[in-house]
Amino acid sequence: MRLDKFLWFVRLTKTRTLAQDVVHAGHLRIDGRVVDRPHAAVRIGNVLSFPLHDRIRIIRIESLPVRRGPSPEARACYTDLSPGISPPVDGSPP
Repeated sequence: MRLDKFLWFVRLTKTRTLAQDVVHAGHLRIDGRVVDRPHAAVRIGNVLSFPLHDRIRIIRIESLPVRRGPSPEARACYTDLSPGISPPVDGSPP
């Protein structure tokens, strides 16, 4: 799946254009490798790290979404490994 499409499908960005801008900035890494192409492929198990909304996000891809669905469906597609982020106890987003 395309990187920009993944970021948009899992609701980390509001639009696909914003997802492309995040990638073009040159600060996004897939498994430690710098990526600046929105069409880079992502797979289950990849770890993405990138700055977003004034903090560093580190996520591991658990599944590839087939659509841009509701938030709970989107959150199930990745695990947030970001420092200072504790997983929600009741299943709600942080």
